[in-house]
Amino acid sequence: MTKRDRSRGAAGVRRLLRTLLAPWILSSMFWAGACDSTPADLREWKESDHDRPDESQAGRAARPQRGQVQPSASASPTATLVEVTWRNQCAACHGMAGRGDGPQGPMVRAPDLTQPEWQAKVTDEQIAEVIQTGKNRMPKFDFPPDVVKGLVGRIRASKGR
Repeated sequence: MTKRDRSRGAAGVRRLLRTLLAPWILSSMFWAGACDSTPADLREWKESDHDRPDESQAGRAARPQRGQVQPSASASPTATLVEVTWRNQCAACHGMAGRGDGPQGPMVRAPDLTQPEWQAKVTDEQIAEVIQTGKNRMPKFDFPPDVVKGLVGRIRASKGR
């Protein structure tokens, strides 16, 4: 083996070390430094920091946003299913309150279902038909009849909000 072959081999090893070991060493140093740091406001836990057993569950529940219809704690399973269906299938276009202000609402020109004028010109049967068969960019949905009826009721309850 010549001197030149040995220098090529050494250069290859150095290049390998730079490409493989350097990132590992740097990340190890970063994580080691991150583990030693402590927040400036690290207080000791006290029993008063924990939820008290006498507090009701309703006090800790997330508060509904403005215009959001929240089922009551004693709501029937169908009412809960209607609310979940609205959130998962309808709110993306119609928004949580039904104003057509969901993330996709402007793109698909979702109507404001809270407008008294709009509600006056459609019947419950027409609303149910649009839910089940679709209209324009709204797809059809194959929901059970009680869920469709609940969605119609939810839309009617949002009138003027």
